[in-house]
Amino acid sequence: MRCVIQKVNKSSVTVDGKIVSEIGRGLNVLVGFTDTDTIEDIKYCVRKIVNLRIFEDENDVMNKSVIDEHGEILSISQFTLYGDTKKGNRPSYIRALGGEKALPMYEEFNRQLNEIVPTYAGIFGADMKVSILNDGPTTIIIDTEKN
Repeated sequence: MRCVIQKVNKSSVTVDGKIVSEIGRGLNVLVGFTDTDTIEDIKYCVRKIVNLRIFEDENDVMNKSVIDEHGEILSISQFTLYGDTKKGNRPSYIRALGGEKALPMYEEFNRQLNEIVPTYAGIFGADMKVSILNDGPTTIIIDTEKN
């Protein structure tokens, strides 16, 4: 499981010219799954994401989490996080989990996040336009295979 977490001032997802989800201050999370991912990987990522201390405190030190900030999360499924570019110039997505299996994982990931922090989602499998106003910029990558 791979997650790219970006601290944002605002973020939104548009599908067919219509905004389907948007947040203010919080985290934009791009998430991809592979065939070895389990519920334990989801739990690990959720715990890490909501507790990441990447928001500034009163001393301008990154010491607060999205929970502390009363922020929101925008979760976007992105199979391209498993793009392999070792051979040639066209990425291979063979390690990305197929939609039929990835969708329940994505839904469970969002459900668990939403139990802790208000979480909104894109539309799984749709051609999405994601607008991100990255704050910092601050971007963190979590890969459960390296856990």
